[in-house]
Amino acid sequence: MPVTGSRISVQVSLSGFAFKVGTTGSGWLGPDRVFTTPELQRRYDEVEISLLTPKCALVPAPCFEPAAARSILSDVVKLKEEDAVSWIDVPEFGAMLVYSNTIGESLSKVLSQTLFTSSGNRAEVLPELYYILRDLPLCKEYNKILASYHDGLLNLAIAQGKSLLLANTFDAVDFTTAEYFIFLAMKKLQLNPEVTTITFRTPLESEEELSLYRYFKAVEQV
Repeated sequence: MPVTGSRISVQVSLSGFAFKVGTTGSGWLGPDRVFTTPELQRRYDEVEISLLTPKCALVPAPCFEPAAARSILSDVVKLKEEDAVSWIDVPEFGAMLVYSNTIGESLSKVLSQTLFTSSGNRAEVLPELYYILRDLPLCKEYNKILASYHDGLLNLAIAQGKSLLLANTFDAVDFTTAEYFIFLAMKKLQLNPEVTTITFRTPLESEEELSLYRYFKAVEQV
């Protein structure tokens, strides 16, 4: 049954998924929960499915040529011959995000075939970094830091005002390593965490949130 005026946002990693409906989040769930979770059996006005893929590259829009997309992405990440390469406009920063969703999982495809909008359309699976860049301007402070972390992958974007300073993914075996990359990026950009709010799109464990609070002025989740 459609849920009028509503939206579901689903994030997919190699080991599972998390979703948010309104202000209610699920935390990370295993793939076996796809067909038993009531929230996934409904239709919503808006459906967003993001995949935590490390295979992303942000390119200034004037410099982007579709024919060169695979070459652009292979310059920054290791691609297999069978990896499909796509791209999407990021108008907030005048750029194109080149990406591959081929990371050895099938859960995102299953979810896109399970979740439909109220009008019957299937949701497109987009990289998590796209949604981070889209939502980064919504951070209220001048120094904006938005991140996602799960299954050893950190997605991170930092901006000052309307100027994007960093957008990247990092292999981080644990959350402590993810924090290291966040602090390293802030140090290079001369940002002080003690006067900065950091925002996460992915669910945080209580100990992860407490760890961030030791360094940042505030920790928020969207």
